Amino acid sequence: MTDKLTVALLFGGRSSEHSISCATAGGVLAALDRSRYDVIPVGITHDGAFVLEDDDPAKFALTPGALPEVVDNGSRVSWPASTTERMLTVTDADGTARSLGAVDLVFPILHGPYGEDGTVQGLFELVGLPYVGSGVLASALGMDKHFTKTVFQQAGLPVAPWRTITAAEWAEGPETATAALDALGLPAFVKPARAGSSVGVSKVSTPDQLAEAMTLALAEDDKVLIESGLVGREIEVAVLQGRPGEPTRTSVAGEVVVSGREFYDFAAKYLDAPGIDLVCPAQLAPAELAEMQRLAVKAFDAIGAAGLARVDFFLTADGWVINEINTMPGFTPISMFPSCWLASGFSYPELVDELVDVALAHAASRQPAAARA
Repeated sequence: MTDKLTVALLFGGRSSEHSISCATAGGVLAALDRSRYDVIPVGITHDGAFVLEDDDPAKFALTPGALPEVVDNGSRVSWPASTTERMLTVTDADGTARSLGAVDLVFPILHGPYGEDGTVQGLFELVGLPYVGSGVLASALGMDKHFTKTVFQQAGLPVAPWRTITAAEWAEGPETATAALDALGLPAFVKPARAGSSVGVSKVSTPDQLAEAMTLALAEDDKVLIESGLVGREIEVAVLQGRPGEPTRTSVAGEVVVSGREFYDFAAKYLDAPGIDLVCPAQLAPAELAEMQRLAVKAFDAIGAAGLARVDFFLTADGWVINEINTMPGFTPISMFPSCWLASGFSYPELVDELVDVALAHAASRQPAAARA
């Protein structure tokens, strides 16, 4: 008999953020206390196959010369067939099928489409598996920047002006996008509506840069945002859901200080490229921090988020403006989300434990009373 929890750690995926997901999983694998957890690492290949991976954090280290990935090893993991069981099974490469045991919780460390956008969350809902993070709707809203901004506007939250351009509109001619750029002004940012980690994002400082920026963004998504460039400090705050009946919590703020790059791009975020410093805690007046934290919780609630999020802001001369909310933020040990919580008193392993405990507490609260008895 054991009191240990069995956690299925799900990572990789079909999106362009596959390697970031793997690197995040490496950090979480190292942090999960094996005296408390049995861990089943499930990788998703670039083609979408669920494979049984090695329980080896070092395998997923993030280095510029060799980004980690889930390689198809021939195994296939199958999820429960219904809500009446929580058994995972695997068919090994030689065709042998075996049980992996019952799972208490899924920890989906997935970034981008086909993972962070409500798709796998829907799978877990269908088969009744508890999981860490936001549900289907909040995940989908948080992934799509157009609808995130639309919901935030409706909730009275400040967002940067934007115009959404579809692939079909761009194919008809550049006029719509050019008119949007003229109205929004320069500089502007062009970004895929449904991608993260700054993949496909460009800063447009002159009109002749628009076409290249649109091409880059449309390679990631068929819907693109042209967004006004804001002058201000880039400051982020981490959010943690409380247990049932408890308030949502916010961390201290962290600041992205850009000194030698156009913006906080993929290379700076994950490949240790120069020109960016992450400062945590950020230097803010108490009233500024309190207002930022209030807006972050309001944004979290506006999309119906759960578990965790990182809310990114610009502090402009006119006050706070929300850039975006990330419902499954980068979770490598050096990422802003765990760094902000470290500065707030949570170590990386304690943060992982808290996410598991909160998810299980909310899953238990949703069960009928008879099932809990």
